[in-house]
Amino acid sequence: MPGTDAQTVYADLRGQILSGALPPGTPLREIALAERFGVSRTPVREALRRLQQDRLLAPGGRGMQVRAIEPHEVVQVYDMRVLLEAEAAGQAARSRGDADLMRLEGLLARDRALADPDDATRTRTNLEFHAAVWQATHNPVLLDLLDRLSIHLVHAPRSTLSVGDRWTTALDEHARLVAAVRARDEETAREIARQHMTTAREIRLTLLREAAAAPAS
Repeated sequence: MPGTDAQTVYADLRGQILSGALPPGTPLREIALAERFGVSRTPVREALRRLQQDRLLAPGGRGMQVRAIEPHEVVQVYDMRVLLEAEAAGQAARSRGDADLMRLEGLLARDRALADPDDATRTRTNLEFHAAVWQATHNPVLLDLLDRLSIHLVHAPRSTLSVGDRWTTALDEHARLVAAVRARDEETAREIARQHMTTAREIRLTLLREAAAAPAS
């Protein structure tokens, strides 16, 4: 893999963690990764350090491993996202350009065309849609905050979008949000986003309760 550096290793591993290809508990060894990427251990060590700063890795028995997110942290992240997603939706309605609107409409059409996507696909496409809303705010501070928060939820076990008919209803909510952004209706956009994330939070709490009540294997 010629030209590989710490940034490349970091981006590759980060993508695998966020997609679920590297689930919580997966060990990441410097030597094995250096061999895989065809680099010395120095860029690998730097990449692992950055991933630990992102709270995606934690010390394991013999090095670093993909970090499992704690239930109380999931709830805290959702609480903040309810607030920030609502703010982002309002700012997107106010500040969006034609290119922003075209991207949101394109992503929504793409997602509606998916035929029974798997859990990882739902997670990835949903994040891409939300990221497009954030981009439409043209507010780099808000964008950075939401990007950092989203990291902690992407690798939570099982997407809320795979529960019951949530995928279909979430897409309907996305459509209503796009309509509000198109109309530059800030208040409606905020309320749709607030309710959208509140519903996701309640589903996640149910999943956490079910996991806590399940007998240990």
